[in-house]
Amino acid sequence: MQAVKEKLQDFNAARKAKAEARAEEKAEKEIANARKNIAHEVRLAKEAEATMDIHVEKAGRIAEKEISKHASKNPNVGYENMNSTDPATVEITNGPASTIN
Repeated sequence: MQAVKEKLQDFNAARKAKAEARAEEKAEKEIANARKNIAHEVRLAKEAEATMDIHVEKAGRIAEKEISKHASKNPNVGYENMNSTDPATVEITNGPASTIN
């Protein structure tokens, strides 16, 4: 009778160990899946950032092209209100006037 009880205890212990191992494996798989998903999202974000940089550079080139095209026809394009004696222009260019006494 004692041998049967010990055998049942051994089966129960083995079953508990297997259940713990399965639970640990499941947790590890979930963590690995979460890391995979995070890596995927980071990759997508980096690709989007690179694409955005390309578009910003392209917009800058287009703007430079348009400015140079119009500047060749009218050398004062973009500078019509740049009177150096105008206090607002001086403040914008040089920053606010200092009030140190």
